[in-house]
Amino acid sequence: MSYRGTLYTVSAPSGAGKTSLVNALVETTKELKVSVSHTTREKRPGEINEVDYHFVSHEEFLGMVHRDEFLEHAQVFTNHYGTSKIWVEETLAKGIDVILEIDWQGARQVRELMPLARSIFILPPSRKCLHERLTGRGQDKANIIEARMAEARNEMSHFNEAHYLIVNDNFDIALQEFRAILLSQRLHLEKQKQRHQSLLESLLS
Repeated sequence: MSYRGTLYTVSAPSGAGKTSLVNALVETTKELKVSVSHTTREKRPGEINEVDYHFVSHEEFLGMVHRDEFLEHAQVFTNHYGTSKIWVEETLAKGIDVILEIDWQGARQVRELMPLARSIFILPPSRKCLHERLTGRGQDKANIIEARMAEARNEMSHFNEAHYLIVNDNFDIALQEFRAILLSQRLHLEKQKQRHQSLLESLLS
């Protein structure tokens, strides 16, 4: 019996701190990787191609959709985002857990295709806090921020579709809760049976 990693979807409105939490968890956790999504949106200052995203043209993206290369894909505003099906399958088969940072639409698609995937939703402690975080970035104009706030309300309305919910008020506590979810899944009986098959056989022989 080969050990297989767990697939996690992590969703949150823009500004809830999702990426910071994911990065902190990955930096301190073995056998855990984040899927780098493909997107048609423009690079933001400081972003690196194939590190933050695989930045592709609309034509390239639609070609990948036609070839069924995405585990999930969705349109957010005027841009498209998608997750490589082959990369996810190959990584899970190596016994490595995978995190997908995707919106509620993508998370729903993944749950339908892969019922064993676990979904996590991250919320801000208040709308005021969310607005302050978006404004504090200093990268977007006022009308863009208001559009993101409207989209955030729609995104947050789907929190109850997830398996786990984290409120990112205190970063350290939210990270601790995030880590606890991962640990609980790794200690699940079926996972432990896969991981310790040889030990169990020797103990029971």
